[in-house]
Amino acid sequence: MKITAITTMVLGTQWRNLVIVKVETDEGIVGVGECRPINKVDSLVGYLHDVGDRFVVGLDPFDIELLVRRLTIEDYGKPGEIAMSGLAVLEMACWDIMGKALNQPVYRLLGGAVRQQIKAYANGWYTVERTPEEFHAAAQRAVAKGYHALKFDPFGACFYELARKEKLKAVALMEAVRDAVGQDVELLIEMHGRFNPVTAVEMTRALAPYSPAWIEEPVPPANLPALKKVADAVAPLGIPVATGERLHTLHEYRELFELHAADIIQADISHFGGILHTKKLAVWADTYYMLIAPHNVGGPIATAAALHLAACTPNFKIQEHFNDFDEPYVNASAPGNPPVVDGYFDLPKGPGLGITLDEEIVYTHPEQRIHFNLFKEDWHKRKARL
Repeated sequence: MKITAITTMVLGTQWRNLVIVKVETDEGIVGVGECRPINKVDSLVGYLHDVGDRFVVGLDPFDIELLVRRLTIEDYGKPGEIAMSGLAVLEMACWDIMGKALNQPVYRLLGGAVRQQIKAYANGWYTVERTPEEFHAAAQRAVAKGYHALKFDPFGACFYELARKEKLKAVALMEAVRDAVGQDVELLIEMHGRFNPVTAVEMTRALAPYSPAWIEEPVPPANLPALKKVADAVAPLGIPVATGERLHTLHEYRELFELHAADIIQADISHFGGILHTKKLAVWADTYYMLIAPHNVGGPIATAAALHLAACTPNFKIQEHFNDFDEPYVNASAPGNPPVVDGYFDLPKGPGLGITLDEEIVYTHPEQRIHFNLFKEDWHKRKARL
């Protein structure tokens, strides 16, 4: 079997553009991949066009390791976010093709299921006014959709520090959400790399009475010793540190592991070279007794890839999901994923990734002019069209 063509398309929403690739073969089997390149759509599409004829067309889609070698070594330059995202969407599509060719779900080709359900958490549910009352009501709506875990960023648009008024507001929002959902629902606190270490520690201590299940990316990702400083300070509170969505290669994780600077890693499959690459990372993390909770801001195709990884990965923790709080056409663009019921996805069904791309929906909702800025007031409302 040989790859004969690669087609890129973009599904636009009010706050994100999803780059989708369709990979065709000479046996008529088609696979798909997807990622959300934040504010870098044209760069990724250009990269895919650049490497397609040189490295991908003519390749056997079963040769995943050769695909990785070509795009990370034979192109010589140091792979970063764009290259690893391009590799990821192509690699997802190849796994989709392999599963369809063998009439097996992808997770069975990666070792088989180690769980029958996949724990989920909701994100994107708090697109409301930043008040305790509005967050309280939004949290109740999210739980009513079947989620037992919610993630949110209560900190507004700050960077490095918070004014006293904003510190109190963040605590009030946390208190409101905890009151809304009770003690049984996990609350995951997103910090988006906002803080210097001392502020990250201060805010973690302030939120500790409300039992956060983790703090995520407390400091910017470039300085791992700073992250270690936070991890050591909050460890006595029993609150795990999660990070990793902005690390894109295995080599970037080496220092994180050696420093023991986090408890949970959050590689994004769609920016980390794909399913197998992330599976390798999870195995490596397991030697440090670390869990993996893949970051996922993608649509249904990227979510499908994440579910297959979750199914076959022993040290998997929980899966992020946005699409129950987005425009309905996003889920409709590639139906087939199991819904979240009582806090869990069932295992994916069907061969390959188990979803079917609806190209008409994609072309009906084209790329939007968007700048999603997490350091702009009201960013959490996720209305980023220019």
